[in-house]
Amino acid sequence: MAEPAPTPPLAFHRSVRARLLLITLLPMLLILPLLLGLTVANWSRRFDEVLIAKVNGELTIAHQHLAGLLENRGAAIAALGQSALLARTIARGDRSATEDLLNASRQGLGLDFLYLDVNDGEIVASPPVVGSKNNREWPVVEAALSGAQGAVIDLFDPADLARFGPALVERARIPLIPTSEAVPTERRQETRGMMVHAAAPAPGGVLVGGMLLNRNLGFIDQINDLVYPAASLTEGSIGTATLFLEDVRISTNVRLFEDVRALGTRVSAAVRSRVLDEGRVWLDRAFVVNDWYVSAYEPIVDSFGQRVGMLYVGFLEAPFAEARWRTLRQIGLGFVAILLLSIPMLLRWARGIFRPLEQMNATIRQVQAGDLGARTGAQGNGDEIDRVAGHLDHLLDELQERDQSLRGWADELESRVADRTSELEQANHQLEMTTRQLIVSEKLAAIGEITAGVAHEINNPLAVIQGNIDVIHDDLGPRAETLKTEFTLIVEQIQAINILVSKLLQFARPEEFAQSGMGHSPDEVIRDTLPLVQHLLTKAKITVDLDLAAGANVGINQTELQQVLVNLMINAIQAMPQGGRLTIGSRIRERGGKPMVRIRVQDTGVGMEEDVKRRIFDPFFTMKHGAGTGLGLSISRNLISRSGGEILVSSEPGEGATFDVWVPAVAVKVPDQGSL
Repeated sequence: MAEPAPTPPLAFHRSVRARLLLITLLPMLLILPLLLGLTVANWSRRFDEVLIAKVNGELTIAHQHLAGLLENRGAAIAALGQSALLARTIARGDRSATEDLLNASRQGLGLDFLYLDVNDGEIVASPPVVGSKNNREWPVVEAALSGAQGAVIDLFDPADLARFGPALVERARIPLIPTSEAVPTERRQETRGMMVHAAAPAPGGVLVGGMLLNRNLGFIDQINDLVYPAASLTEGSIGTATLFLEDVRISTNVRLFEDVRALGTRVSAAVRSRVLDEGRVWLDRAFVVNDWYVSAYEPIVDSFGQRVGMLYVGFLEAPFAEARWRTLRQIGLGFVAILLLSIPMLLRWARGIFRPLEQMNATIRQVQAGDLGARTGAQGNGDEIDRVAGHLDHLLDELQERDQSLRGWADELESRVADRTSELEQANHQLEMTTRQLIVSEKLAAIGEITAGVAHEINNPLAVIQGNIDVIHDDLGPRAETLKTEFTLIVEQIQAINILVSKLLQFARPEEFAQSGMGHSPDEVIRDTLPLVQHLLTKAKITVDLDLAAGANVGINQTELQQVLVNLMINAIQAMPQGGRLTIGSRIRERGGKPMVRIRVQDTGVGMEEDVKRRIFDPFFTMKHGAGTGLGLSISRNLISRSGGEILVSSEPGEGATFDVWVPAVAVKVPDQGSL
């Protein structure tokens, strides 16, 4: 198709360039958005600074309350230590009266323990102190011995807490809850206690008291009421306060659920690093349990100068963020209203641009929808946009021609690909089936070779042992009678090994040992087999019911039948891990016009799914997760099949499993027997 004829250039005042420059340079669209953006950014920054300043002031209040708690407890213990009542009670030497006074004072001060450490090493305590640890190792106690009263925060380990009773240990124990963004830990619970530890001089020694802060919800709620009184926050926001032992919340009003406090949750790794590791105050937004809060954290230092915890206050960020966005939306709506007032004027200038552009856009949408015959209809001799529309129609003509050619090639290619794909799928299926058969064959061949080798290596030393036993017996002559029992036992064990080796060779080369059986009573074989697994039955608490009424011999080797029965019994035991009932019965029936003995092994175990039943006799298929080889039932089926019988299974999930072993009977007439 020929190219459209070129058109002369347009005058500047008629070009799209002039119109776009005029619209672009309009002050409303250039200066106002810039000023508005700068104003909003500055206001948003100042808004964040106000929130941080607010939470910083609230942290100061919480800090002062904690300091006041320490000061009040220290002053109260100092007043008791200097009281005349305590001095008179100690002077009387009445230990019981001293304990009663300490107990009443402890309850009145809200302490968890209060004890008097006398200079002669005697301790009078409420509750009674267990153990003989040196209580004067604490810095606050050492200071009291020097005449200075004080109250500090100290950490008590479980042994320290146990000295004042198991109840204090249990109060301090807080299970740890996995928390998002916290530092990974292998600990499962916090057993240490954060204690308000106060001491003051007393007559003849030092008076020491403590209040456990773990689970002390009244203390943390009091801080929260002081920091966040009613109507102190914007509607929808909530204020929270927390006391941390290291990074674990031990007292908090933060909720994990509606009525469950977030005790045992942990602070984020970023907060822990700045506050506990670096000793700095955190003033920023932080993720608290399950939401974002404007937060303030400060470290808590114990009497040894170590950072042992954190004090936190903060309020929910979402309502303030919503207020911020509400204000921004109002500013945006105002800006949009101004633009709407100016739109009629802008449209008057832009109409000549938008109309042809919209036409081109509509044409492109039709082409994208599959209508390759859509065109703008532009002549190509107007302004720049009209010329672009003409070029677009020319390109669409070429595109339609090439699309038709490509579709023809695509149809042919798709047909060829479909043919090749079908051939590859068939070849792949055949390869997969061949591979599976090869793997099973290789495994069985390898096991056969190994088993035959092991049997051969055992036979050689057995022959040597048997020969030497005969030589020793002949050499001893009459003296061998005194050792007859020992020689008999050795010979019996050698015969047992010979039987085992024969069984291994029979597994390795079953075609060499195939035999029709000499005729054995299946009932006797079942009774002889039960003792072999009796220890497993007893351990698994499984009851055995026998219903044996075959009344005929079977044409299968006794050892092979016993091997099949042992395998079926063990599988039944493993299917009943919680105990159950194992029923074994035998009957003679006619099957396929021949007399056969049916041996039924039935359990009350977990049962089997349909896909498991289909594969249960496959070699190497096992549901024991590494505890079995997957060959037991496969070998059992081979042994029964070789004797002219078969094994059938029926089972439903949760209803146990039933294995029926059909074995040819030796020339008998089928009697009329009861059902099994």
